[in-house]
Amino acid sequence: MEILVILVPLALMLGLAGLFAFLWSLRSGQYDDLDGAAWRAIADDEPPQDAPAKR
Repeated sequence: MEILVILVPLALMLGLAGLFAFLWSLRSGQYDDLDGAAWRAIADDEPPQDAPAKR
């Protein structure tokens, strides 16, 4: 039971750190363009290269 004296405050601190990191990411604009990254991942930027001719 003595370990709870360490684990409960540690869990609260980690939860608060996660909350602050999430709020920081909201304010810095990390979630502004959710669809753009998905389309950039599947978009063809370069035309396909021709296969080398066999001799």
